[in-house]
Amino acid sequence: MKTAPLWTIATLVSSFDQPLDFQVSLEDMISETGQLVDGELSHYDANGTRFQPGDVLFGKLRPYLAKYWLADREGTAGGDIHVYRPEPGTDPRYLTYVVGSRHFARFAEAASKGTKMPRAEWMSLREYPVIQFDTSTQCAIADYLDRETGAIDAMLSKLDLLIESLHDRARIVQTRAVFCLASRDEHSPADPHSPIAGIPRHWHRTKFGYDFTESTERNGDDPPGPLLSISEYRGVELNTRSEGQQASIDVSKYRIVRPGQLAANMMWLNHGGLGVSSLTGYISPDYKAFWISDRFEPRYVHHLFRSSRYIDYFAAIATGVRPNAQRVTKTVLDATPVPLPPLGEQVRIADQLDEATARVEAMLTKVADLKSLLLERRAALITDVVTGTKAVA
Repeated sequence: MKTAPLWTIATLVSSFDQPLDFQVSLEDMISETGQLVDGELSHYDANGTRFQPGDVLFGKLRPYLAKYWLADREGTAGGDIHVYRPEPGTDPRYLTYVVGSRHFARFAEAASKGTKMPRAEWMSLREYPVIQFDTSTQCAIADYLDRETGAIDAMLSKLDLLIESLHDRARIVQTRAVFCLASRDEHSPADPHSPIAGIPRHWHRTKFGYDFTESTERNGDDPPGPLLSISEYRGVELNTRSEGQQASIDVSKYRIVRPGQLAANMMWLNHGGLGVSSLTGYISPDYKAFWISDRFEPRYVHHLFRSSRYIDYFAAIATGVRPNAQRVTKTVLDATPVPLPPLGEQVRIADQLDEATARVEAMLTKVADLKSLLLERRAALITDVVTGTKAVA
């Protein structure tokens, strides 16, 4: 099959304009899906690239993330996003699938420059070889991929709902075990504004700042390990999106977290952004690490702060204009009331929850594996079709 460079079917929109009401930043684009995140998108004051319906957006920063989107309205794109405008005779959907193919992402990654923040520029990307299909064939390809990827996306959406349901189930179990089933004796009066409302009378009460001491340890001579993050369910774990990229990231401003320490993503506390680490590694500047006093069982602390009661509490005290970037300050966190059961009860509660959440985690792992297979199928299908490996009837 004959090929032609990308510039024959698309041009780069290079003019910068004042930001419109609808704005798209790189963080708003979901890797490998051609979709934007749900909810409110980013807002910025800097000029951006004006796009119109039918334009294709592609994230040029770290192009291996494969972030792309077919614009369905007018708006402005952030500085790390290319805007490609289809030439006459080019189906915008076909161009989207070309840009969303694995071949294009790999080409862009190979052509990118920069170690810490690799970027792909148009002067290289414009030479990407595209199969020369006529307009009717492009439409047929786009129609086929719309149907097939639409079916896959529908299954992915159902899996996302299942994951959300499993998360909710885990938090309900945690909340009941920590607050409701901890003791048979009389509970204290409920205060709807306190996360420790209704705890057993024999439990003590403390504040976060009394028993959790911030660690400011930073990079030393001996690298402590991989980059870590907090997942919505599993807590502190390897940041797989940065795996293999650590050598290109400046960690001089990153804190170090040690096993048994509490890691907190201060911009994500209202989504379960707290967890006790079993690993040693780096955490980004948005995180804080805390030593836990010996009055607490670390596993109990992990489950306590990931219960729905504390997630709701952190959501109520977080500040910030944007819902997806609200922060809990260190001062407010230190004043947070914390229940302090006898250590034996903490261990019993932690044992019970370790067993219960392990079952949920096993189910989440199976769902995550299925999602990975579907995303793999989606990416492979797009690549096979736009490169002519798979014919469309």
